[in-house]
Amino acid sequence: MIGASVAYGFRGISMNWLARSMAVMAGLGLWTIPAQAQDAAEGERQFGRQCVSCHVVRTPEGEVLAGRNARTGPNLHGIEGRVIGSVEDFRYGDAMDRMRERGVTWTEERFTAYVQDPTAWLRAALDDRRARGKMAFRVRDPQAAADIYAYLETLASRQQAERGN
Repeated sequence: MIGASVAYGFRGISMNWLARSMAVMAGLGLWTIPAQAQDAAEGERQFGRQCVSCHVVRTPEGEVLAGRNARTGPNLHGIEGRVIGSVEDFRYGDAMDRMRERGVTWTEERFTAYVQDPTAWLRAALDDRRARGKMAFRVRDPQAAADIYAYLETLASRQQAERGN
């Protein structure tokens, strides 16, 4: 019967739930998933397809590096190392406010897990099954999430290089 439990999930646990749980655990740093090569050019394409309608990448000086004047989601400029839920003048939900209060910062692992399932990630990170994210959209492909992150990092690196930092 081992084959039957594998074919139908582990004792009633769906494979979809198992995959989501693994992604959340990886995002929290509780489990390491082998790194895949990131493609910033593909990340730019994916950002244009999946993120641009809600997000912008705007420098503190006001220069738009990517996106339009979207205001549904926060500015994604300089996300690496930034405290989660800390973009000035953006109204976050309660769960993201709690992440900010805890001083949790964005890393590649947290970002990619979050964008794949924001509410599930917040519930696991806060250990609160009622936590909810305001971001309803999900980047369904883990590779696309990693590529988007790589693209955002190239924008930050490019700006630093232009400034001479």
